[in-house]
Amino acid sequence: MIPPRSSEFLLRDRDSKYTDAFDAVFTAEDTQVLLSAPRAPRTNAHRERAIGTIRRVALDHVLILGVSHARKVLTDYQDHYKGHWPHRSRQHLPPSATGQPATVHALDDRSLLRTRVLGSLINEYRYAA
Repeated sequence: MIPPRSSEFLLRDRDSKYTDAFDAVFTAEDTQVLLSAPRAPRTNAHRERAIGTIRRVALDHVLILGVSHARKVLTDYQDHYKGHWPHRSRQHLPPSATGQPATVHALDDRSLLRTRVLGSLINEYRYAA
């Protein structure tokens, strides 16, 4: 069995609830503790939004059975996010798309295929070739 990789760094805010003893636990594991910018409450906004989306879309609906299962669920979600999830900043294309999808004119002649992700928690649709 391959041992899990330890984290290289921990990014945390400057809240007083994080004592020196808290940081010492991570330092003992060779994890560098990085502090967010002082008086910058929005520095965590993007990270918190991403984590919240992952939690709401995937983790709130799946009973995680262990570390390897959590990695599998998160990997499947990441593949879906990069390959199929539409992004507004990319004109509703996923990050891995290189161009606009082909326009389908005759919808009656095309069959729609569904791919189930995370045990049907997420469905991906595409037209059959």
